[in-house]
Amino acid sequence: MYRSLHNTSYAKLRYGRKIVAIAAFVGAVLLSGVGSSVLAQNGRAASPAGAAAFATDPARDAVLKSYLQKHFKIPNPALIELGPAFRTRFDGLLARQLVVSNEQGQRVTTTLFFDKNEDKAIIGQFIDVGTEPWGRVNMGAVSLDDRPMLGPADAPVTIVEFADFECPFCAHAFSMLETLVNTTYKGKVKAIYKNYPLNAHLWAIKAAEAAECARLQNPAAFWDFARYFYTNQGSINPENLQQHVDKLVNSQKLDRPSLKACMDNPQTEARVKQDQLDGNSVQVTSTPTFFVNGIPVVGLPDGKILEFVIDSELGEKPPSASAH
Repeated sequence: MYRSLHNTSYAKLRYGRKIVAIAAFVGAVLLSGVGSSVLAQNGRAASPAGAAAFATDPARDAVLKSYLQKHFKIPNPALIELGPAFRTRFDGLLARQLVVSNEQGQRVTTTLFFDKNEDKAIIGQFIDVGTEPWGRVNMGAVSLDDRPMLGPADAPVTIVEFADFECPFCAHAFSMLETLVNTTYKGKVKAIYKNYPLNAHLWAIKAAEAAECARLQNPAAFWDFARYFYTNQGSINPENLQQHVDKLVNSQKLDRPSLKACMDNPQTEARVKQDQLDGNSVQVTSTPTFFVNGIPVVGLPDGKILEFVIDSELGEKPPSASAH
């Protein structure tokens, strides 16, 4: 399965201050309105099974990269990476992985198809309709025990979210997730939160540590911390984060010295780091990223997209249909 830009949506890359060039690139290759869940998550290169890579002409590669940079208005050519070339199953059609990054370290990957002269190309996704269509990811190596959870432990559908408290799209997704778990699919869905603070966000890591320490004192407090951080993103900065945490500690009647000691404990930092490593292991590159029973849904999805995936896993009609 190959990752692509097939309707990856602006939530995939747009947040951040200097993102215009990448957003333009994303917009240029949108293929349909199906939803960002088609973004495959295993991150393998655009190579057919068993195909051997072959060398391309560096001069032609340079011309191609220059064209892409100008066409999609990408300010720095170093943000464009061309992977090894492979022959596809179609005679005369070659393929390689194309990766475009932004200055905040986010990456979008797609497949570039081209002819042998590299003067004609298609940016898109090679689809083998004989494979499993969801792009389902094996979550077996991801640590899910002893993590923040909403909903019943034995729910048939598990949504694992990788999120960042400083991410504005995660803030929008949070209320949607609570509604899915607590109302729309009450008793049928559980959500597990995994911290994935991005490097560009200056207070996200300490906020994640604070919420984790609150959870260790009172599991329900984690969700109150999360709701507060998301609601008050605009007023929080690295300098006043601790003041906001102290306010939350008081309102939640938590033990302040214990929470402070927990935040200073290297083990807390290690737990957040483990969540990040788990995200990397399943090719998370942006927030929010959801896995619905292992099915990836990337970016801020329309609620109907998540409902479609959940209903498919439950084998039920959509809630809107069953209401009639």
